[in-house]
Amino acid sequence: MADPLAGAVAEPGRMPASAAASAVPSVAPVSPGAPSRRRRTGTGDTSVWVALLWLGPALLLIFGVVVFPAYELVRAAFSKYSITGLRLGDAGTTNFKNVLNHPSLITVLTNTVVWVVVVVALTVLVSLALAQFLAKDFFGRKVVRWAIIVPWAASLVITAKLFTLIYDYYYGTLNMILQGLHITSGPIDFLGDDRWTMPSMILVGIFVSVPFTAYVFVAGLNAIPGDVYEAAKIDGAGSWQTYWRITLPLLRPALVVASVLNIIYVFNSFPIVYTLNDRNPGFLHDTTITFMYKLAFKSAEKDVGMSAAAGIFNVMLILIVIAIYLRTLKWQEQED
Repeated sequence: MADPLAGAVAEPGRMPASAAASAVPSVAPVSPGAPSRRRRTGTGDTSVWVALLWLGPALLLIFGVVVFPAYELVRAAFSKYSITGLRLGDAGTTNFKNVLNHPSLITVLTNTVVWVVVVVALTVLVSLALAQFLAKDFFGRKVVRWAIIVPWAASLVITAKLFTLIYDYYYGTLNMILQGLHITSGPIDFLGDDRWTMPSMILVGIFVSVPFTAYVFVAGLNAIPGDVYEAAKIDGAGSWQTYWRITLPLLRPALVVASVLNIIYVFNSFPIVYTLNDRNPGFLHDTTITFMYKLAFKSAEKDVGMSAAAGIFNVMLILIVIAIYLRTLKWQEQED
């Protein structure tokens, strides 16, 4: 008679068949239609109150810095104020009509267009050339990059005051250099002569805008794969063909970001325009941002309501300019 335990004896180093069968856990069959149950990890169980607790500080900051000032701006634009700033009641649309009928409005709008277009255009051109240089590997590149970022890191008021001293008629460094090199026979009143005031402000605007823009372009250039340039070189493309057909198209996202941000920054650049132009009476060299400040505090009107109405026009104007710019870029992409 065969021993029933004979089949249970396994070879050396192997588990007996019966033990292996007993060691396998039993798995209940799962029907295809039955939903599988998973243990909740708690990642999706955050309540609304917990979310508000985390988002609360940011929401309060947005409300205090954006929403509430915007509400007060609209409220002031439709209100009448005394010369001391006391609210006297509703004014309807009178403040908007007074701004549109202001005799210096055309001059201010013209100055704004010239200021924004020239500063942004020259900033982009200078930054493109500077970014090409900074993207290369050369001795002392880190020092040069740190030196270029200083004007952007410094306060705009401090920079504007520094250029006020540089442009000074009697003791300015620029006049000393020009006369020392015999470029001019006498000092130039850069901030008092109407022919030189706007070009002098534009130079400062470019000086403080180039560092940020150049670094954006450097980041864009570093993101372009080197294989693209190698393929263009193999195909026989020259330096200018490579730049126009490869570098600029691939740099378009950085160009869009830098241009839009510069339009906003330059359009709302109050410290430079006001600091360099505060000695000149009237609105001959003012932009919309300094125009609305002078309406409230330094003009004959001293009208807070008119200033608020001009502020609303200012916001609408910058939004329209950016929308037109982005729409133009979209048309160009569709044509390409």
